[in-house]
Amino acid sequence: MAQLDRRGLPLSTTSERAAECYREGVDLLLSAWPGAADTLDAAVAADPDFALAHAARARLHAMRGEGAAARACIARADEIVARNGTPRERSHVATLALAVTGQSARALDSALAHTDAWPRDALILSLPLGAFGLLAFSGIADHDQARVDLCERHAAQFAPDDWWFVSYRGWSHAENGAVRYGRDLAQRGFALRRNNANGAHALSHTLFEDGAGGEAEALIADWLPGYDRSGILHGHIAWHAALAALERDDPAQALTIYAAHVQPSVTAGLPINVVSDTVSLLWRMRTYGYAVPDRLWKEARAYAGRYFPTAGFAFADAHMGLLAAATGDRAAAAARIDALTDLVEAGTLAAGPVVPAICRAVLAFADEDYAACVRLLEPMAAEVPRIGGSGAQREIIEDTLLVALMRSGEAAKARALLDRRLHRRPSPRDARWHALLPA
Repeated sequence: MAQLDRRGLPLSTTSERAAECYREGVDLLLSAWPGAADTLDAAVAADPDFALAHAARARLHAMRGEGAAARACIARADEIVARNGTPRERSHVATLALAVTGQSARALDSALAHTDAWPRDALILSLPLGAFGLLAFSGIADHDQARVDLCERHAAQFAPDDWWFVSYRGWSHAENGAVRYGRDLAQRGFALRRNNANGAHALSHTLFEDGAGGEAEALIADWLPGYDRSGILHGHIAWHAALAALERDDPAQALTIYAAHVQPSVTAGLPINVVSDTVSLLWRMRTYGYAVPDRLWKEARAYAGRYFPTAGFAFADAHMGLLAAATGDRAAAAARIDALTDLVEAGTLAAGPVVPAICRAVLAFADEDYAACVRLLEPMAAEVPRIGGSGAQREIIEDTLLVALMRSGEAAKARALLDRRLHRRPSPRDARWHALLPA
């Protein structure tokens, strides 16, 4: 009997056990739910020549930063499909091979071509999507629109109750400004499968973009206890609750959440999430005028230095710049800025000059040279999306500019920026700041 994946695409295995484990393993992978590794390993055990099971395992290893294991798994998958793979499976494995070996630009081109031919191949379609997907980290400024375009191009190929696609389609729209439409989709996707960390994550983002901080806190408080702490998004989803606490001027609750779920010693998150969550939350608190214990900065610096010691990954570089500025590590800041400048001049940093500009600007901010921060950051404001990540994550850069405008006496510019933000979504914090500006 022919075996099919969850969305009806043929699988080159005759083992019912292998096929069922693969379907379940991919569901767990796409939902960022614990158990994916064991389930995919069971698929491989049931059929050692099942190439797509090896390929999915490679993807999971790569997500965890386990490069050697990822390369070994994808090499095994490639060896198998070269012998007996279908065109779809060969393209699937080739695309994942590019992704797991760090060839991001080629992986993006391959993923887009693959999904034009086989749009229901969800594991490949997932690669360009999301805040950390290939589109977000491509260096283009309009990656939010590109994700919407990609989802809409293939929407007719997915069933209305496809929990994974509905959630990602909703998140893509909300990030691109169609917040209510995106929120409705994300809520529907989450309702279809609650054991789905990516669904809870997508909904948390849409609530953020809708200015619904209280609803986000209630959602996370209700849902997070049922998500095992080994889940890779456990700490990051808690981070969203901490942002909501800061919105309502409750730094003590934000620090409580940080200590329980976000800081490096307690989270099982991916390194890029741990670094960006810790650094951005602590920098937000500092920028908003709240006290941050020095030990939290020291722990964040010790962790981050192990994973992102060199420049070249724009999203990480921006956060390493924030970290160096906050901890007064001028040598680290200067070294990263110099390295980033060299990459820009060589044309090898996809995000371009906005990355060293952010690092220079936050260093000026930490030095309380707010006018210099504004001079550096204001011309680059429209280019910040090039670093990737989500709107919620990138807002820390705009917050820095906004506070620098207020502290350097640029009240008119600060008011104009606050007016634009408040027109986009309600924000108790922005309303408080607006009331402080001179009439």
